Amino acid sequence: MVISNKPLRFILAAFVMCLPLLNFANPTADSTVVATETAQHEAAAGHKEGHAEPTDLKSQINAFKKHHVLDAHDFTLFSDNSTGYHFGFPLPVILLDNGLQVFSSSKFNHGESVAESNGNYYKINHHDGKIYKTDAAGTITEDEKTGHPTNVRPIDFSITKNVFVILIVAFLIFLLFKGLASSYQKNGSIAKGPGRIFEPLVLYVRDEIAIPNIGEKHYKKYMSYLLTIFFFVLFLNIVGLTPLGINVTGNITITAALAMLTFLITNLSANKNYWGHIFWMPGVPKPMRVILAPIELLGVFIKPFSLMIRLFANIFAGHIVLMSIIGLMFIFKSWIGSSLSFGLAFVLSLLEILVAFLQAYIFTMLSALYFGAANEEHHHEEAHH
Repeated sequence: MVISNKPLRFILAAFVMCLPLLNFANPTADSTVVATETAQHEAAAGHKEGHAEPTDLKSQINAFKKHHVLDAHDFTLFSDNSTGYHFGFPLPVILLDNGLQVFSSSKFNHGESVAESNGNYYKINHHDGKIYKTDAAGTITEDEKTGHPTNVRPIDFSITKNVFVILIVAFLIFLLFKGLASSYQKNGSIAKGPGRIFEPLVLYVRDEIAIPNIGEKHYKKYMSYLLTIFFFVLFLNIVGLTPLGINVTGNITITAALAMLTFLITNLSANKNYWGHIFWMPGVPKPMRVILAPIELLGVFIKPFSLMIRLFANIFAGHIVLMSIIGLMFIFKSWIGSSLSFGLAFVLSLLEILVAFLQAYIFTMLSALYFGAANEEHHHEEAHH
């Protein structure tokens, strides 16, 4: 069965496509006024410790882009820079430092305050969004050569914004496909409910990705992982296009963890023929086998590295480019420039939806290729070399 319900999917895609256009729905301000007000504020406050606020519109847009792609310890839906009001909710902070330290991220006051827990003081560094241990004044010292903080970083197990979204997406996927499985049992293998939208994609992963690349004999034991990784990456990519400021798959630690799963499954489930082709390649002169063995072994580690970089780079670059183009509307401040920026952002939003599906497909396809290579059967003609 091929993908059906094209009109429904087109409407859904068109709706999601329009969501990124709200990402920069913030009030504009004249750069001269912003610079003057900020300079006066800094002069009166004696410069806030640890960072300097942007003083012009371009710097504010660049700062917004930087903070958008970073993880955060609270979930802020929108902020009003003029009043300093932040609309959102805090998340739990869990640190391992002189015991287990658990408290709400509201203590940080969006990075402006020092949080105290059991006599320990912590502060969020504005440059990297990480938590550092400080004194009661919240002093963060930086290395003169590298500019990196020299404060001790506690082991952080916090539920950050990215972790929170991952849990929500995982729960949503569980509910959707649990309902799809239940409808199969109750209605004689006929899908009903919301799961019907995703049934064509499930069949596509099975018939066009798993079976052709792994084979009829071994594909079933990998189907659960392939379906999970496909919809997990797809849902996170789509959620990342909403105005919520989420960049999960554009975080290299997330893509590294996903690539590591593919790496472990590939090598732990591989048969002896797979390792034989790596360390003692059949059909090749023995002197060449000695040369090719380390190259093939290096390829074992390059494959997951390419998976990690490909997904991270495409999603991260998409976020930066899209926000940069939307930011041009506030810089041009003319109906011609703003209209052109809006049109270009609209077209790029369409492209980003395609990229969301494409990257989920590529990650799943390459994983299936690696699984197929790990289960390749021994060819009889090779035994005669």
